[in-house]
Amino acid sequence: MLSEKMTEALNGQINKEMYSAYLYMDMSAHCTYEGLGGFANWFMVQYQEEMSHAMKIYDYINEQGGKVVLHAIEKPPGNFGTPLEMFEATLKHEQFITKSIHELVDLAYEEKDYATQIFLQWFVTEQIEEEANDNELIAKLKLVGNDGNGIFMLDRELETRTFTPPAGEE
Repeated sequence: MLSEKMTEALNGQINKEMYSAYLYMDMSAHCTYEGLGGFANWFMVQYQEEMSHAMKIYDYINEQGGKVVLHAIEKPPGNFGTPLEMFEATLKHEQFITKSIHELVDLAYEEKDYATQIFLQWFVTEQIEEEANDNELIAKLKLVGNDGNGIFMLDRELETRTFTPPAGEE
């Protein structure tokens, strides 16, 4: 059984994951508008991942006898700039999410909530991957700079990304 404090914190994380999804959907729309279909695809897959993260926490709260309480989702900024600026913002956002996950782990340890500690380890590992993906794309974007051919090639590469649901969610 989850404590009230842990339930409240996990509900807060659902909101952060939903905001992440909303942010990436908005970035996808921006890329579509700019004619960058591959970048749009990458961000839409990211949207799907973030929604699955929110649902993973939603299901966990319910399985542990807690009450899910949904909060309003903040509007994304809507002005994203260049692809490099978008991925730098994405990395900054994922670092914020990583910090939030670490705070949840700290709370689970503080409360001796072993089930939640184990549950959250998946998210700790996932955040390592999220930040590594962003760093890789930032490096590639810095390498190509403003070269249209380089952006075009990277756009084609990002077009191939597909969503793979986390294990147990197929």
